[in-house]
Order: sequence, then C-alpha cells, then structure tokens
Amino acid sequence: MSEVSSVAKRVTLKVLLALGVVGPPFGGLVARPKRVLERTRVTQDAESLDSLPPGYRYWRLVSVAHEAGKLNDLRAILGNDKAIDAYRSATLPFPDGTIIARLAWTYTSSPENNSVFGDEQSFVAGAATNVQLMIKDSKKYSATGGWGFEQFDHGKPVSAEATSGCYACHAPVKDRDYVFTRYTP
Repeated sequence: MSEVSSVAKRVTLKVLLALGVVGPPFGGLVARPKRVLERTRVTQDAESLDSLPPGYRYWRLVSVAHEAGKLNDLRAILGNDKAIDAYRSATLPFPDGTIIARLAWTYTSSPENNSVFGDEQSFVAGAATNVQLMIKDSKKYSATGGWGFEQFDHGKPVSAEATSGCYACHAPVKDRDYVFTRYTP
C-alpha cells in the first residue's frame, strides 16, 4: 500500500470516528423513521424489522469508499454480526440474516483543515444523504439473488421504484454474492 493511500485511509477513519459511525465507544444512535415500511420487512435473527435496524450505527466497519462523479460522496459500509462473521471467514454466499448498511455523506472540502495545510487537500463528510441496506433472506428475496434492497433518504424510507434497479446494478458481482464491498481489516 502506498504511503498516500495509507494516509488517506487513516484520515477517512478519523472522519468516520468523529461522525460516530464506527461503533462503541464512538457510535451514536440516530432517530429511526416512525413510518412502517409496507413493501418490505427485513429479518435479522428471526426478528422482523420495519425501519432502519436498531443500533445499526454500532455495527462494525466493513470498509470506506469515496464515490466520485455525479454523486461525489463519502461512504461507510457497516455490517451486522452475521455480515462481519461471513466477511472475516470469507463465507459465500452470505448467510440469511446478513445485513450490510451503506451510509453516505456529501464529500466536502474542509477550509479549516486546508488553512492549516496551506493547500486544498483535506476533505470531510458533509451533510448526510442516505442509508442503503442489503438484507439477505434467500427465500423471501429469491428473485433478486437472495437480497432485499432498502434506502432511507434523510431518515425516511424511499419508494419501491427508487430501489427497483438495485439488483440489476449488483448483478455483475454475482460471483461475490452480489456484494461490491470487500472487507478491509
């Protein structure tokens, strides 16, 4: 790994720690939407959930990413215990009950940090944009490779139409059980 890449990962992790997305003792709970999702209920250890999973911000960090282009966002990918166990043991397909969460923020230049460095080199997470979930239930979601897809924009669930293209986007990584993100220990 290059020195620049290593520094970038450390800076990104510090940003995520500051935002409270990587779990105890750093994580914080966020308000969950009160509206019940009528179109999909997710299963986590046989417990039916109707909103963002309780305590999801305490889940372990799988990896971080910067999505350039029109989205230009910073992402933290988190996993529940089943996801982390599968990642660590290189288990594919992921077991039922796995939930992978992708939290996203705008990717924003930090004038305060840049003034210290004397150059525009520091970028931080800006406004939160959305949380996306992949929920593994091979029976319920058999038509989409065993995965259900959910998205919450600013804490509110989006329509089924907004997530209808998720499976097609993930199809090219079928050999990795439709999951783009690789575990970063």
